[in-house]
Amino acid sequence: MQNNKVYTVKEATERIQSYCAMQDRCQWEVEKKMKEWGISDEIIENILTDLILDKFVNEERFSESFCRGKFRIKRWGKVKIKNELKIKKISNNCIDKGLLQIEKKEYVKVLKDLYLKKRDSLKDTNQFIRKGKIAKHLQQKGFESKLIWELINKDK
Repeated sequence: MQNNKVYTVKEATERIQSYCAMQDRCQWEVEKKMKEWGISDEIIENILTDLILDKFVNEERFSESFCRGKFRIKRWGKVKIKNELKIKKISNNCIDKGLLQIEKKEYVKVLKDLYLKKRDSLKDTNQFIRKGKIAKHLQQKGFESKLIWELINKDK
């Protein structure tokens, strides 16, 4: 989807700075947005360099805020968060630093809360089916299988 409007470098820079100022953005998102506007790759690279130097774009900061937000607001697990960051072409180093924003105690509490909510909502009486549905639900939320099964097997 290309935008029909033609932007000068100054206009594009101002627009993309505004876009970055609204919330943390990664390089991939910024690049994608400018491509939608029909800006050439060479100009995108120059603008992106300026954005990084002016601290409008910072991959590490983005990763940290992304991890905090997706965990606290959407209650995603680390697996899902990591996969989403990889889609956005964030380096493993930045992903690891971002995941450090999630405290172990809080992570386990959220997993337990989601587990109890799902367990209590199921009508099945067959324990095998119940456990499978709970595990599938928690895996879709992005939690690690090992943690899920430890929790399920502990709750007899």
